Amino acid sequence: MEVLYEDNHVIIVNKAPGEIVQGDKTGDRTLADDVKAYIKEKYNKPGEVFLGTVHRLDRPVSGVVVFARTSKALTRLNEMFRRGDVHKTYHAIVPLISERAGSVQIPTVGEPLTLTHFLTRDEKRNKAFAHNQEVHGAKRAVLDLKVLKNGERTRLVEVRLHTGRHHQIRCQLSTIGFPIRGDLKYGAPRSNPDGSICLHARHIAFVHPVSQQEIAVTAPYPTLSIWKNFE
Repeated sequence: MEVLYEDNHVIIVNKAPGEIVQGDKTGDRTLADDVKAYIKEKYNKPGEVFLGTVHRLDRPVSGVVVFARTSKALTRLNEMFRRGDVHKTYHAIVPLISERAGSVQIPTVGEPLTLTHFLTRDEKRNKAFAHNQEVHGAKRAVLDLKVLKNGERTRLVEVRLHTGRHHQIRCQLSTIGFPIRGDLKYGAPRSNPDGSICLHARHIAFVHPVSQQEIAVTAPYPTLSIWKNFE
C-alpha cells in the first residue's frame, strides 16, 4: 500500500494487485485494514479508527482508491460518486491487434472511441456478458476509449467510464477482441506471473468534500515489468 494523499477527512492510496478493498468470503486481510493500521500508528490513535469505504476495485486490479476518514466526508463522497462528480481514468494493456475477427477496431493513437453495450451478470460465475442490443435484465454500459501508446505486441489504452457496471471495462474490451492482459476470465490467453490483470486506476480528480479544494491524484504503475514499456 502506498499513500498518495491524506488530510483529516480523506486518504487516497495506490492499491497493489491482489489486495482486496473490503472483506469478502476469503477472510483475507483487506486494504482497509492496512489503511486503518497506518492511521492508527502514524497519528497514535487510541481505540477504533474510523474509515469509510467509498468505492472498490476488483482484486486483480491496481490503482487509486479513496477512503473517508470522517463520517461527514463519507456521506458527501458517496453522494459525489453517485452523481458522477468524481472523475476516474483507467489505463489498460491490451493486444496490439484484435483477437476477434469483425469486431470494432481500436483507432489510432489519440483518436477517441465510445463503446456502448448492454451488460448482464451471472452471479454464480461472477462474470458480466455484453450485448449489442438491450435484453431483459441488462444495464446500459458506456465508456470512452483512447490509445495512448503502441508497443510491439501490446498497446496502452486509456478508459473513462460513463457508467459503473460490474466488470465493465474488462467485459467491454474483451467483447471487441481486446481482452486485458492477464485477464483469463475475459479471454486473455495467459495469466500474469503475479496473478494481476493489466488494468490500473491511474488518475482521480474531484472537489474535496469538506475544503472544496480541487484534488487530483495519479497512481504510479505496478511493478510488473510489462508496465515499464509504457512509462
